[in-house]
Amino acid sequence: MGAVQITLGGIALAISVVAWSMFVLTIMRMVKTIRLGQPDSTRNGPFVPRMKTLIKEFAAHTRMNKLRHVGPWHWLVMWGFLIGSLALFEAYGEVFVPTWGWPILDDIAVWHLLMELLGIGTVVGGIALAVIRQLNNPRRPDRQSRFAGSNFAWAYFVEAVVIIEGLGILGVRAGKAAMGVHEVPTWAAFLTNPVGDLLPASGAFVSIMAFIKLMSAMVWVIVVSKNMTMGIAWHRFSAFFNIYFKREDDGSVALGRLKPMMSDGKPLDFEEADPEKDVFGAGQVEDFSWKGWLDFSTCTECGRCQSQCPAWNTGKPLSPKLLITQLRDHAYAKAPYLLAGGKKDMTGEEIGLKGDTDEERHAGIDVLALAEAERPLIGGPDELGVIDPEVLWSCTNCGACVEQCPVDIEHVDHIVDMRRYQVMIESNFPTELNGMFKNLENKGNPWGQNAKDRLQWTEDLDFEVPVFDGEFGDTEYLFWVGCAGAFEDRAKKTTRAVAELLHMADVKYTVLGPEETCTGDPARRAGNEFVFQMLAQQNVEVLNSVFEDTEPLKRKVVVTCAHCFNTLANEYPELGGQYEVVHHTQLLNRLVREKRLVPVAPIADDVTYHDPCFLGRHNKVYDAPRELVGASGAQFREMPRHGDRSMCCGAGGARMWMEEKIGKRINVDRVDEALGTAPSKIATGCPFCRVMLTDGVTARQNDGLASENVEVVDVAQLLLSSVKRTPAKAVPVGAPEIGGEAEADGKADVPTDEAPSGTPQAEEDKQ
Repeated sequence: MGAVQITLGGIALAISVVAWSMFVLTIMRMVKTIRLGQPDSTRNGPFVPRMKTLIKEFAAHTRMNKLRHVGPWHWLVMWGFLIGSLALFEAYGEVFVPTWGWPILDDIAVWHLLMELLGIGTVVGGIALAVIRQLNNPRRPDRQSRFAGSNFAWAYFVEAVVIIEGLGILGVRAGKAAMGVHEVPTWAAFLTNPVGDLLPASGAFVSIMAFIKLMSAMVWVIVVSKNMTMGIAWHRFSAFFNIYFKREDDGSVALGRLKPMMSDGKPLDFEEADPEKDVFGAGQVEDFSWKGWLDFSTCTECGRCQSQCPAWNTGKPLSPKLLITQLRDHAYAKAPYLLAGGKKDMTGEEIGLKGDTDEERHAGIDVLALAEAERPLIGGPDELGVIDPEVLWSCTNCGACVEQCPVDIEHVDHIVDMRRYQVMIESNFPTELNGMFKNLENKGNPWGQNAKDRLQWTEDLDFEVPVFDGEFGDTEYLFWVGCAGAFEDRAKKTTRAVAELLHMADVKYTVLGPEETCTGDPARRAGNEFVFQMLAQQNVEVLNSVFEDTEPLKRKVVVTCAHCFNTLANEYPELGGQYEVVHHTQLLNRLVREKRLVPVAPIADDVTYHDPCFLGRHNKVYDAPRELVGASGAQFREMPRHGDRSMCCGAGGARMWMEEKIGKRINVDRVDEALGTAPSKIATGCPFCRVMLTDGVTARQNDGLASENVEVVDVAQLLLSSVKRTPAKAVPVGAPEIGGEAEADGKADVPTDEAPSGTPQAEEDKQ
């Protein structure tokens, strides 16, 4: 052991003691901070499925690989960090004794191969991630960069340390190879052995490389210890816990149902709730659960949520990433005040800190924390609010952010919790929602129509629609029509088409008629949990009475509205409503497969399909509607954003009843993408989507940017056309047989290769 080794080793140990002490103290402080959130016992188990999810997501990088050009590089860096930690701690011995290595492991060739691969993988992965970040630099215009708003300095610091660590591993190994410390076969040291042949045998070189490896790591440890909000670094630790404690113990993402309103770790009972004591949503950052605080701490600022957000992509102020990071920064800035016992009541009066004067109450609390405690959670720039109201109310609840997040942050639940407080406690929400809330309370539907008119859609049909008369008997399905399906003119066409198809397939079904009311989805997504509970409990009571004499496994409900589908299937079970709920596209697809519905002639249309968010992302129904489009004989054209990356129509999250006043209209943006496939018809499976897309098409037709022949239809209408049509009466000998009575006017469709319809397709799209 020479002077170089003693000097470098002494410096390394001294700095390491300081760094690791800071790191441990910071972790303890971070845990205390996260525990400031409300209790949530629903995250505690079961252990086995949660652990399986954790292992699958981090080992296989299942969620990270949603961006395939990023996933493999991040996988290399992750394993370099985890297993490479052994190489880091090995450096404490190498800096003093250049020939030192882990006992037993150092004599195993496979171990050396692993270290070789980790060193190379870490360097290559770090460089690749830095290049990807640079190629997606926020300098790109029109919000194209998913890193817009992210802290680039922190990101490059972390990536630089990753690369230095990898080079340190390889440098030490090459130096040892030059010294002939071990006879490592070339296959286990295919890079460092040849490099070692070019280096002089020098123990000092090995110690210096080990010192560099140690110091880069210690600088990283010190920097992250001083910055608890540095999510791009802290996610290396917190992501494991965030994945394990995700909302759904089966491993699925936090979509479908919403998290119920919780207070003190228990579901809120409105009959016994006290606004003075109970938590109604999130009005202050401490009202979020500890899992919410863990979410805030885990955000890596990767921007995948931002890149998929329909609000962000159409010029709205909402970025799911920035919303989470703003909550994170506020939470950690306010934490010293909360840790000291600070608490305010609903009027803003201090009730937590003790003392006769402000000086006594605020003694020992950082002045910045006191200032942060005065900020409202929701408020405009003049109020110094943490989250701007325009940000909060821009969300469509489409779930794209939750679907794409690689560390399972639950954005939608947090947004709705903030809406709940604004609606039920502050009565502070967009004025357009006033009418909807009143209509739901007084009329049982958001349009304010009379319940007696719920059967008007049946008047044009040439068969009788069965209405529930107190006996379910041998009926197979309850057909839940929904408010849109009963009252909205465009949606009525879907309702009639489904009823006609069920009649043709001899499916025994019944409808509730005036007994049906809104499922409450618009109220719940807007934050009015009270109205949702009122409507939901009423519906559950009605449905349970309908199915009173029916076996649980035969309590089948078919719905045409994706929002009704999601609410009945995922949210009513919490209120005692257990039913087998199917979407009409699923049922119709099954009937086609069973040959109970047989398309007799293909429709000659170019069709693109729009995935409704609450059918697709929230409930993973992607194949059935596409198969129905195929069964109808249409020429199917997929939009670039489809499946779990489908673009929202703009109607979810109660946005159907709110005006878009900022940026481009979401429905127009989606229609522009649909028109890019040159369709004659845009198909969907949700009445909300149909309304929004139809309005978008009309707007583009008025602008002269879409053919007058383009129309928006439900998938059920396509199927009905192909099932009902009769062959053309006069077909020349040898001519191809074409469709018959597809539409109400009885005109047969003409194949698009003979008479193109819809928006002309660009030449490059025809390849």
